[in-house]
Parts: sequence; structure tokens; C-alpha cells
Amino acid sequence: MRIIVIIPTYDEAENLPKLVSALFSLPLDLRILVVDDKSPDGTGDIADALATENPGKVDVLHREGKLGLRTAYLTGIQHALATDADAIAQMDADFSHEPARLVEMAELLKTKEVVLGSRYVPGGRVDMDWPIWRKALSAFGNFYARTILGFKLRDVTTGYRLWRRETLEGMPLDRIQSNGYVFLVEMVYMAYCLGYRFGEVPIYFADRQWGKSKMSFKIQREAAFRIWLVRWGYRDLRAKRYSARVKQ
Repeated sequence: MRIIVIIPTYDEAENLPKLVSALFSLPLDLRILVVDDKSPDGTGDIADALATENPGKVDVLHREGKLGLRTAYLTGIQHALATDADAIAQMDADFSHEPARLVEMAELLKTKEVVLGSRYVPGGRVDMDWPIWRKALSAFGNFYARTILGFKLRDVTTGYRLWRRETLEGMPLDRIQSNGYVFLVEMVYMAYCLGYRFGEVPIYFADRQWGKSKMSFKIQREAAFRIWLVRWGYRDLRAKRYSARVKQ
């Protein structure tokens, strides 16, 4: 299975070389695509150096500024689908997603069409050093999205996921309008409404070791409102899914 790992970056100079090294140590056929939003800390230059050191295994897309997670991933996916990749992974650059879990996710993808790295299935958890309020906020945000959208999946806000190529090719990704981490929820919700088979692998979601978190209260507040727009925007696909279940 040829896997392309898409890693959006903005000021990840400390993390990127370590992450690339960790990924290439895995027993997988991996290529890495870095999508850098003109990081002021020189992440783009570091990515170029990694591409030179690893010809054919690391590619870099440079963008003209901080254009957001949605366009970073959609641009990366379009680029990845133009290659011979069998599967496409999404993950953060800050080591909050355990690279080693990608091996288990790839194994599960043999029988599923989408695999999520989940904090909320047995064996998964968030950073043990987080304060209680932060753990509660993370769990509530996931519960809120799951409840409103009617998901049976346990972790719909995770940014760690692995897709079959054919799954992404079958999704009208140009319909996605959300930005920030709601983009991640909307993308999974679209796949859910289309009837794709999901798997979840437990992960330990660690707080970033280097650099500064990009999450803010403003982002979370906007996300709470946007979830309702996601539900409304996919009522046609949701109706088709319900109709297909009735016929079965």
C-alpha cells in the first residue's frame, strides 16, 4: 500500500524534521507531502531541505500565506490524487498524533474505507497532563458534534485519519465550506452520509512538545455555530443514506 501523508505546516520548524524521521522509520511505503503556508520561522526552507535529502519521498507545496486548514488539505489531496498513491493520510505536524499508529491504521484500512485515529475509543485518551477543564472541553466539543450530526463514530473531531484513494475520489470535496477544525468534521460527515465504512484506532493525543498551539476560544466558538450549518448543508446526502437503509 503506497501512502502519502499530507502535513500542513505553519511555524513547525522544530517539529517537521523529527516527524519526517519518525514516519520514515515505520515499516510502510510512505511518501510525505508538506503544505507550508509561508511559515515565518523557515519551515518551508526546512521542508525543501528534507525533500533534497529524500528525493522522491518528500514533496513540498509552498503557498503565499496563511490560507487555512481547509485549502491546505484540499490542495494536498488534489496533488496526492494525481500520483499513484493507494491511500492518503492526514496528520498534524506537532507530534500530537502518534506516527507509529499509522501502521495499525493501514492494516485496518484493508477492510474499511476510512480509518480515524480516535481518542475516545477504548485504549485512546488525551494528554494526561492536560488540566481537567481542557479535557472536558475536548470531550464536550466531540460530543457536541457527534450529537448534532447523529454520528455513531466516537471521535469525529480528530485530525488523524487515513483514506482509501477511491473514497476521496468518490467525494464531492468542492462542497466543503468549513474552515479550521470544523473542516475535519465536515469532511468525515460527508463520507458518513455517503455510506463509507469507518474504522477507529485508539491513539494517545499528546500535547505539542515544541512550538505554540494554534487553537483558540474564537475558533471553538465559531465551530459550535458552524456544526449546525454542516448538518443543514448535507440534508440531501443524509436523506439518501436514510432511504438506502430503509430499502435494505
